[in-house]
Amino acid sequence: MADLVTPGELRQLIAAPHPDVAPLPRATEYADGVRALHGVPYADLDGARPLELDLWLPAPAGPAPLVLFVHGGAWRRGRRGDMGVRTREWTPGPFEQLAAAGLAVACVDYRLSGEATFPAPLDDLRSALRWLGLRTAELGVDSERTVVWGESAGGHLASMLALTHDEPRLAGAVIWYGPADLTTRREPFDPENPATPEALLLGGAPALVPELADAASPLKRVHADAPPFLVVHGEADSMVACSHGRELAEALRAAGAPVELRTVPGADHGWHGVDEAEVRRIFTDSLDFVRQRT
Repeated sequence: MADLVTPGELRQLIAAPHPDVAPLPRATEYADGVRALHGVPYADLDGARPLELDLWLPAPAGPAPLVLFVHGGAWRRGRRGDMGVRTREWTPGPFEQLAAAGLAVACVDYRLSGEATFPAPLDDLRSALRWLGLRTAELGVDSERTVVWGESAGGHLASMLALTHDEPRLAGAVIWYGPADLTTRREPFDPENPATPEALLLGGAPALVPELADAASPLKRVHADAPPFLVVHGEADSMVACSHGRELAEALRAAGAPVELRTVPGADHGWHGVDEAEVRRIFTDSLDFVRQRT
């Protein structure tokens, strides 16, 4: 006769292992010794979906520097493995290329604005860093050499993480066309409109929750001890005005923090409007920035 257990004990028995101790999935093998672990749980939230990451690993050669990649999608949608429309058809893909260059890459889920409001997605990125630090030995990564890289809404969250995360201090931040200010009217953004992506992120029109909008604006969080930033923004961006990138870089420079700004003539959001060679240059320059700081 099977051992009798209480309902509470049974729940514990049938629950999936906690992400801190769960076995890692089998790796998929790619060229040049690159491996990928897809769908690795990193956080188990009560009443919410488990949060997962994809981990791209270079050929074993000692602990690898780490890129924490944060996807875009107006904080409302998006997929962790998507670096943007202009990279979707690349073969090999952008994350495989980063791993082939010797970098580990963690592409992370975070709670979207239909699931939870700010600061939930930022908390999720911190949880991912905690999990990666906990399991560095078996993953073969050096979490103390981490650069955060984000595009669009992910660029906003990457900026926020770089400016507010202290332990361990990040090695750098790559920001592609990310919003830097959720408080000031800039076409097409209206801080009084309760239906904008920014308002949905905050849970209210920014003009009506000014303290929260300030707290969620990288431009308001700049300080002298910020890690090095690479800010890349299209000069013709019709969704997130180029002034976001320019003013973030100016504020970092004024505070005495290291920053490189590159504005791209003719580039709209997502690098629309420029040729493939220019998109490749932006990617390569961003890769070089990461390698120089790790």
